[in-house]
Amino acid sequence: MLEPLAHIGRDPATGGYLRDAWSDADLELREWFAGEAARRGLDLREDRNGNLWAWWGDPSRRPGVVTGSHLDSVRQGGAFDGPLGVVSAFAALDILKNREIVPDRPLGVVCFTDEEGARFGVPCMGSRLLTGVLGSDRALGLTDDDGATLAEVMTRAGRRPYDVGRDDETLATVGTFVELHVEQGRALVDHDRPVGVASAIWPHGRWRFDFRGRADHAGTTRLADRDDPMLPFARVVLAAREAAERRGVVATVGKVRVSPGNANAIPGLVSAWLDVRGADERAVRELVAELARFSGGGPDVREESWTPTVDFDAALRDRLAKVVGGDTPAPVLPTGAGHDAGILAAAGVPSAMLFVRNPTGVSHSPDEHAERADCEAGVVALADVLEDLCR
Repeated sequence: MLEPLAHIGRDPATGGYLRDAWSDADLELREWFAGEAARRGLDLREDRNGNLWAWWGDPSRRPGVVTGSHLDSVRQGGAFDGPLGVVSAFAALDILKNREIVPDRPLGVVCFTDEEGARFGVPCMGSRLLTGVLGSDRALGLTDDDGATLAEVMTRAGRRPYDVGRDDETLATVGTFVELHVEQGRALVDHDRPVGVASAIWPHGRWRFDFRGRADHAGTTRLADRDDPMLPFARVVLAAREAAERRGVVATVGKVRVSPGNANAIPGLVSAWLDVRGADERAVRELVAELARFSGGGPDVREESWTPTVDFDAALRDRLAKVVGGDTPAPVLPTGAGHDAGILAAAGVPSAMLFVRNPTGVSHSPDEHAERADCEAGVVALADVLEDLCR
């Protein structure tokens, strides 16, 4: 099932994927999801926030067990981050039907909208809107690189943007959520196991730093007369690395926008997005505050998203580890990557995650990989988990 997705949104020059939320590629992926649901006779629904749900059974009678992930990608991302979880969910349902399992609870497959946040800057937007963590007014006003708002983009895609927001009716259908995902790290390689279980998600956030200066000519403006915002930006990037090493966290500036963006001009504005994550929530917050002080109050600093520490339900986590590993429970691992499962868990939905081994540990890159045998082991593990939870 990964094969039909391989060409959608793929950059032939790099092999990476461009699958922004509500783009043509995203809409094509949604059609693929609908086709897989129809092929299995599942009841397809799209909620008010654009998340897709395919149900085996009626969730209005009793909250169900839901699995799935997302289909959008970071820009120039890999083939497994997100799609592996959706494909594995459908494949696990196929296994249950082949086993002639009749679940006692409804079973759902979900595809969350805009998990990566590549287009509008806020990750896990579909699940944040669903749970009310992200307010509708703020969401609809978010803009992409072309200045289009989420409201405008959704309207062009034939949706009703002013319906977005917390959706208690849909939330009530989710009794338990299990997300399968390619591991974004190499812990399972060290454990020599194909499948693991998540224990927690580290706290993480994104902050926008706007460094303002004065645009001017690159050749005729003396150094002493310049107000170049690129210089404080560069100092903050280096300070972020030093502070991250000192505080035991990770800090990344992965997106920069320079205006007006002329090679022969001093910029007037440099906007940079800082991503900070770590096991210690206080250390993450203190690093951002330190950078704001270090820059002397020069940049405007705005928090664009924040996710506190998420500890997955311990009983559910241990249950999955036993089901997956049998007499030798599956490894239980923390992660620094954010996921929709973390948003649901923080909102009180019993949630868990399965990780599939990544031989290189590389993710958010075209080099992201998982071996076929490990992917198949993940599908079987997910099917075993769903069978256990549905009885």
